[in-house]
Amino acid sequence: MKQVFATAAAVFATQASAVAVWGQCGGKGWSGGTTCDSGSVCVAQNDYYSQCIPGTASTTATTLKTTTRATTTTVPASTTKVSTSVVSTSKASSTTVAPTTTKASTTAAGSTSAAGSTTTGTPVSASGNPFAGRQIYANPYYSSEIFTSAIPSLPASLQAKASAVANVGTYVWLDTAAKVPTMDTYLADIASKNAAGASPPILGAFVVYDLPNRDCAAYSSNGEYLVANGGLAKYYAYIDSIAAIIKKYPTTQINLVIEPDSLGNLVTNLNVAKCQEAQPAYESGVEYAMKTLNFANVAMYLDAGHAGWLGWSANIGPAAQLFARLYKAAGSPSSVRGLATNVANYNAFTIASAPSYTQGNSNYDEKLYIDNLAPLLVQYGYPAHFIVDVSRNGVQPTKQQAWGDWCNVIGTGFGVKPTTNTGDSLVDAFVWVKPGGEGDGTSDSSATRYDSHCGLSDALQPAPEAGTWFQAYFQQLLQNAAF
Repeated sequence: MKQVFATAAAVFATQASAVAVWGQCGGKGWSGGTTCDSGSVCVAQNDYYSQCIPGTASTTATTLKTTTRATTTTVPASTTKVSTSVVSTSKASSTTVAPTTTKASTTAAGSTSAAGSTTTGTPVSASGNPFAGRQIYANPYYSSEIFTSAIPSLPASLQAKASAVANVGTYVWLDTAAKVPTMDTYLADIASKNAAGASPPILGAFVVYDLPNRDCAAYSSNGEYLVANGGLAKYYAYIDSIAAIIKKYPTTQINLVIEPDSLGNLVTNLNVAKCQEAQPAYESGVEYAMKTLNFANVAMYLDAGHAGWLGWSANIGPAAQLFARLYKAAGSPSSVRGLATNVANYNAFTIASAPSYTQGNSNYDEKLYIDNLAPLLVQYGYPAHFIVDVSRNGVQPTKQQAWGDWCNVIGTGFGVKPTTNTGDSLVDAFVWVKPGGEGDGTSDSSATRYDSHCGLSDALQPAPEAGTWFQAYFQQLLQNAAF
């Protein structure tokens, strides 16, 4: 069934009478509307979140919520142990990625059939910077959250800025197998817009995130597969389903961030029993993802944590070796472009001096981390290109009491809007992988999914469940935005 997207204006106009398409309509503790606009149905995604999905009651629908994850970071013996986490939610709105002075040539996408698959047009190549001369897709879900949940309660002085954020592209998190069909929906829309002459052409950006024993070092892991319950075979099927969708859109540029936190845990957290159990599955799963998703129009970036995790001198070398070993084991796929750093974190890309919470790490910002990691990658045979998540790093230094405090950190702001003007030839683009305004985790210590990081004094409270709208946090990000 072909899905129809509501415009931001329509979403805002109808929110008073019924929940707009893609809006929340239920879940534990939900006190808002439960009746969806005509043409959509309220579908439970988990115990904590139900959403209005285009279609009828018989429609098989998915949404884009992600989960909370925490990671213990091992640092040199002379320093204290740091705990860090990368918590995010899915969804994207639109951003034009400002081209660099040297633009990659771009081929226009072809037309699409009623079923959504691309039927004409010239396949695009992922060679060169895949973001140059392209814009990130405007997913209506994030926009609808801003127009229905945020703007009506914001001060008038912030409403224009909020509307602008609704047009900033963020990554779509495919954190369960049930959410993979949304990729087809969005790519069909992208292909249609490109065929109609979108300028610059639009790319789709997604996070592949469903390994068995996912978030193996977290206090409250929310992955759907377990190694002990056939999780690796299920993960292969998950990857196969993504590949089947990508095959339908050879004229659409697609960017994939592969498995946040996973390989970092193999560098620092093999002392955790669940990570020990997960190691073979993580390695096999990531290899399989790289091999299976190796299409000409795809650019993949493996997740590389951030400076405060893998940037330590004891961790950076082993991390580079691990990336290179798995890349070679996968056959050195040409679509693997490099690494993603700072996903859903707060680090500065560059800062004049080391903040106190960096605890003596010489790589105290993402640029230092990247510039020191790149030569090691080259040495071991892995492509040294990067993207950096700047979605919440607009205030520097942060108000973190410890570098590993990750949950709803107070005083943060939106970073610069996605761009290829990074000032570093190693960095393809600054991007927003984390959709700002979606909570990292609840501060309710009695909740099943409570993580103690969300109750720390540097975490904004009270906070809702991970992945649900956190109005106070969104307002904070707006007030402190770097644009």
